[in-house]
Amino acid sequence: MPAFVRVTHWLTTLCFFALLVTGVEIVISHPRFYWGETGNVNTPALFQIPIPASRASVPTGYDYVLPDQNGWSRALHFQAAWAVLFTGLWYLIAGLRGHLREHLFPRGFSIASLQHSLAEHLRLPSLAATPPGQYNLLQRLTYLFVIFGLFPFMIWTGIAMSPSFTAAFPFTVNLLGGHQSARTLHFVSTLALTVFVLIHILMIVLTGFRPRLRAMILGKATA
Repeated sequence: MPAFVRVTHWLTTLCFFALLVTGVEIVISHPRFYWGETGNVNTPALFQIPIPASRASVPTGYDYVLPDQNGWSRALHFQAAWAVLFTGLWYLIAGLRGHLREHLFPRGFSIASLQHSLAEHLRLPSLAATPPGQYNLLQRLTYLFVIFGLFPFMIWTGIAMSPSFTAAFPFTVNLLGGHQSARTLHFVSTLALTVFVLIHILMIVLTGFRPRLRAMILGKATA
């Protein structure tokens, strides 16, 4: 496993954990989501999370509020977002030298090969026999979707919530339907990325946690 892959993997892991924790704190301050440009407690919500808020002004149906951690969580959220953005750029630039082509870009696509990849996932012993760093077609397509689809969309919806950024580049939020739409899409894409991470961890546990963790730390499955 190349060194830059291992370093960017663990930096991304740290940033993702920080973004997830701080994102939860931010959502708790207003667990209601809207569609369009504006949305507040006086407008109907597209949906809301059934939890108490950290602000008494937000109607959630509970007669108490949670501790307000919105200040530090927003600051750390933005810092972690910039860190993961530069980490992702480092991964892409370094990966163009061969890693992406050799390990992630499909070498041939067919329904039969996709079915074979799916069958491997249903037969965990077969998948466990695959050396760390080698991925079947289904895994390659999933990683490519996350790297070039879900991850950029997370960044897009994130910066589309910034009034200063959208004032300079209004199309970034207009294409999404408004600032509140960007916030809602950012939340939904966060859920999708969290599901991916949980499945990723589960597959590592089921197919050999120690050798795969060792490979991501030391670069090889054996000490």
